[in-house]
Amino acid sequence: MLEKYLKQTSFVSQEDFEKHLDITVPENFNFAYDVVDEWARLEPQRNALLWTNDCGEERQFTFGDLKYYSDQTASYFQSQGIGKGDMVMLILKRRYEFWFSIIALHKIGAVCIPATHLLTDQDIIYRCQRASIKAIVCAGEKNITEHIEKALPHCPTVSSVMSIGPVIPNGFQDFSQGILNADPFQKPHHVNDNGDYSLLYFTSGTSGEPKMVVHDFTYPLGHIVTGAIWHNLHSGSLHLTVADTGWGKAVWGKLYGQWIAGANIFVYDHQRFKPADVLHQIERYKVTSLCAPPTVFRFLIREDLTKYDLSSLEYCTIAGEALNPSVYNEFKRLTGIRLMEGFGQTETTLTIGTFPWMTPKPGSMGVPNPQYDVDLIDENGRSVEAGEHGQIVIRTHKRKPLGLFKEYYRDQPLTEEAWHDGIYYTGDIAWRDEDGYFWFVGRADDVIKSSGYRIGPFEVESAVMTHPGVVECAITGVPDPIRGQVVKATIVLTKEYAPRAGEELAKEIQDHVKQVTAPYKYPRVIEFVEELPKTISGKIRRVAIRDTQS
Repeated sequence: MLEKYLKQTSFVSQEDFEKHLDITVPENFNFAYDVVDEWARLEPQRNALLWTNDCGEERQFTFGDLKYYSDQTASYFQSQGIGKGDMVMLILKRRYEFWFSIIALHKIGAVCIPATHLLTDQDIIYRCQRASIKAIVCAGEKNITEHIEKALPHCPTVSSVMSIGPVIPNGFQDFSQGILNADPFQKPHHVNDNGDYSLLYFTSGTSGEPKMVVHDFTYPLGHIVTGAIWHNLHSGSLHLTVADTGWGKAVWGKLYGQWIAGANIFVYDHQRFKPADVLHQIERYKVTSLCAPPTVFRFLIREDLTKYDLSSLEYCTIAGEALNPSVYNEFKRLTGIRLMEGFGQTETTLTIGTFPWMTPKPGSMGVPNPQYDVDLIDENGRSVEAGEHGQIVIRTHKRKPLGLFKEYYRDQPLTEEAWHDGIYYTGDIAWRDEDGYFWFVGRADDVIKSSGYRIGPFEVESAVMTHPGVVECAITGVPDPIRGQVVKATIVLTKEYAPRAGEELAKEIQDHVKQVTAPYKYPRVIEFVEELPKTISGKIRRVAIRDTQS
């Protein structure tokens, strides 16, 4: 399958990659038909999705199975009046019905809106009204269905709500019975053009209301580099990406690039994240490839890894937030496996990455994916030199890169603010070293200016995190009459250190940071908290911390 879309499928160096990466984009590409159904035609017994849960259940789906179930689901959706261009929200956690549904929506040309189960009724109302959502498919759990029920009177565009059970309230359709009893699927005469809307995400921005990021039908092809190259997957891979299906990370790591590469996707459906359980699943099912955010790896390295046989694990990638070098070093010490970092946004596919032929530099995102024309520029639009801070931008003068979003839905001013004059502005600050590796600094709004110095929160967080008593840390700037701003650390302590919270421990951490990084960066203010404010996708909301101190 990979050979159908990549003219050269393996690379030995960055030079080779940049020179020969060439992705074929067919006319009217549709991932459901051109990848899932094509695998089902060529190798119907090829394993595609191994689903397990914390109750001990498991199901292995082949591509033949997925064609059957997605056809049934597509037919069922049609019976509910859903068709080309209609907006459908999926609140399905890690249930295998998510894969039935998103493939089915692609098959009928509808727009899929993955959403987290943590949404409140107000969140649901906002999404339904902003995107004119026509239907909702949800996991049948009381805490989810109750929020939907409260929201529905304020969502006039919603005409159908389907629950996969076990809870199916009055007025909700029974999804499982619906696909079981659906008529044979009839493919629409014309499903899509390449530029049609296919996927919409409400971003979990750390400030302001969520933006609506919309992608077209070519977006899955942009993830060939994500799955086949960065994840380093092959036909024998069993790949686990730790992510709820409500996040963009799910289609990054549990769908598009992985299936184009012919890998088997591993899903562990659990109510509560427990590091020991994840390690047990890797051991039991012989997972070969793992991708997770740094937070997950921070928890994994606190377990006794000698208790688990992780010999099946061949490759690990990490993204979602910047990687502290201490996490990289400890995981490599314990497992011998290097963490290959990557960077991207909901608006993109993998933009910068540490690729298999590279020697990773702990804490660096890697180098640009040649799919994108990536640069670092200052406030005046000048390309910065090595060692200088600049905003990560993607130049689009020559062409719109495969994988870059189409627009912010129904918000042309916001689209033009972020993407104008042939440049898409990511809003993220980084610097590049002499070898061309990129190093994350922080969001543009988060950079601290103190006594003439520009201090990136991530570099201080990395230093604080090397203290053994720190579980999590957020760095922000505090107004100061003399220095303009001073660095503040908001810290969550380990259980062992929590009783010591106070001035003495704060001084110990300050002295520690002075030894790890440049002394002027040390946090002059330290606050110990039980938890950090976060978005529903788990990203630290530094703006909320700043608001409490302004």
